[in-house]
Amino acid sequence: MIIYGASGHSKVIIDIVESMAEETIDLIIDDNPNIQEVLGYTVKHDSKYHQNQIIVIAIGNNQIRKKVADRYDFLYSKALIHKNATVNKDVNLGNGTVVMAGAVINTSAIVGDNCIINTNAVVEHDVKISDFVHISPGVVITGNVEIGEGTHVGAGASVIPGVKIGNWVTIGAGTVILQDIPDFAVVVGNPGKIIKYNNFENE
Repeated sequence: MIIYGASGHSKVIIDIVESMAEETIDLIIDDNPNIQEVLGYTVKHDSKYHQNQIIVIAIGNNQIRKKVADRYDFLYSKALIHKNATVNKDVNLGNGTVVMAGAVINTSAIVGDNCIINTNAVVEHDVKISDFVHISPGVVITGNVEIGEGTHVGAGASVIPGVKIGNWVTIGAGTVILQDIPDFAVVVGNPGKIIKYNNFENE
């Protein structure tokens, strides 16, 4: 397997892969020529290395992860699950998604492609998470919640059951979501309030 990206987020993905008996790291590649090594692995910088290879994108920023995915015709790895995560047997995880140590994903949840379920996050039953979402450490997503593409749920945030969160929403750390959130909203506080809207579509 190839890991694309050699920043801090790649270190956690390296930990996930190393915890999985059935997976090994063949190569790490990054566009930044100044990064030569990460956690003992040599970093390469030539795009030819990822042609026709199984890849996971190790980039924490949802927008950048999507731009990289749109730029290259990658063959994505199956979801990578840390040995210390708890994922119910009927959960559906998309390709390129990573599940970090201590995370819990409960029955009938669906998680899209290229998502991050971070350390100690809880994704409860029947939750639907679209592509390129990042669920940060310590987040609690309760049952029957829907989360749209590219949304970032900040560390320690909580979402009550049945809420629908739109595409490319930013939810601040510790925010408590009690109602539906429209596309591109930036939400903070307890209870969560919209303070502005992202302008991602024009970037």
